[in-house]
Amino acid sequence: MATPEEMLQTMINNMPEKTGKSLDEWKAMLGTTDLAKHGDIMKLLKGEYGVTHGFANTISQLYLKPELLAPQTNSGNEDEVLLNGKEAIADIFKSVKAQFESINGDVEFSYKKTYISLRTPKKQFALLQPSTKTRVDVGLNLKGVDPEGIVQAAGSWNGMVTHRVKLTEPGQVDANLSAWLQKAYDANC
Repeated sequence: MATPEEMLQTMINNMPEKTGKSLDEWKAMLGTTDLAKHGDIMKLLKGEYGVTHGFANTISQLYLKPELLAPQTNSGNEDEVLLNGKEAIADIFKSVKAQFESINGDVEFSYKKTYISLRTPKKQFALLQPSTKTRVDVGLNLKGVDPEGIVQAAGSWNGMVTHRVKLTEPGQVDANLSAWLQKAYDANC
């Protein structure tokens, strides 16, 4: 399954064929207008140029927010950013992250604004989130598996996962948790 970044790049690559202009050509054309709102740009692209909704949306977003195309760099401090103001749970967070790093398989760490998305080569299988000053949450994607012990149903907490583990003490990061992480990885390969 393609990542969101790969899907965006595919749209950009297909833009000249599907819309008649490259992204740079669309940006140059929009630069000659005084349009500054997403909806106005969408209306122009769809109405006057016949651009489909998906491409019009992409062009408008990338015109208004060119930083979306900036390369994502690993500054090395992503963990500190996630833990800012939550230093009391840093040991729990780092211990769980180490368990993810020890999974038998290829795990991709993708940093988001408030959590880390963890992926197998095929799809997301878990997430790691420092949720509060006193709790780290681990989400697991385990469709069809009944929760038990420290593993609960995710409910409405996060639609990307089916199960949730609330960690408030370093002792909870144990072999049992490690087994659940591996189980989620294996189920999503």
